[in-house]
Amino acid sequence: MTTAFALDLADLTWVEARDALSAESVVLLPVGAIEAHGPHLPLDTDVIIAVETARRAAVRMRARGHVAVVAPPISYGVSYVGAPFAGTVPAPSPVVSTLVEHVIAGLARFGPRRFAVVNAHLEPAHVEAIRQGVARATATTGAGIAFPDKREPRWAAALSDEFRRGSRHAGAYETSLVLAAAPKKVRIDLFPSLPPVFVDLPGRLRAGARTFAEAGGNEAYFGDPARATAAEGERLFGALATMIETAVGELDPARSAPNL
Repeated sequence: MTTAFALDLADLTWVEARDALSAESVVLLPVGAIEAHGPHLPLDTDVIIAVETARRAAVRMRARGHVAVVAPPISYGVSYVGAPFAGTVPAPSPVVSTLVEHVIAGLARFGPRRFAVVNAHLEPAHVEAIRQGVARATATTGAGIAFPDKREPRWAAALSDEFRRGSRHAGAYETSLVLAAAPKKVRIDLFPSLPPVFVDLPGRLRAGARTFAEAGGNEAYFGDPARATAAEGERLFGALATMIETAVGELDPARSAPNL
């Protein structure tokens, strides 16, 4: 049955969506941001990563015989840290929170009881806005909604040392992911002009930095983009897809994660 439906919900007709959105369905909602990611990555980097992670997780679930679809992404996020850089478009926290709540509630009306929010933008206020939206959607719908936070040690352990050390914005971590998902969008020719910026971005933000520049990222990147590879991106997507699949499995304690 799962192979009868396209992976992306937006590609379905309403008749196909009616059949795909059932009580047994798993709906994955990607969330990103439109934000500066250095001179070498596109503004929609977080959207690219969120959508690709969701798709790969959905493919895994389908391989196990489950109906899994990827909802259209929420592309704008709470991204004030990058606001001074051209093209960054922050959305207020209440807007992001309300969108998460209403998208999930709207889809739940058609039957799905399990959701996962697949978020790729880690600004603390953004993550908190999603948490609030998820909490309200859970209360409204009674559905199980997974929202795994890749910053948590159990998930971060499978990512990269650069990520764990906090240089996790537009460095080798995110650049590798985009090389794997959308290589033509990476300005590889700029790599030689991008020296490493090893800064604990979360730590600088906790200490009071309000922008990437104040945190030490004058070109809106941290880490070492030049070390990025598509092969590393493939490995990271595998870890991220496992995170989503596991979190969805944990919505039902009676089921083991691999079986959802």
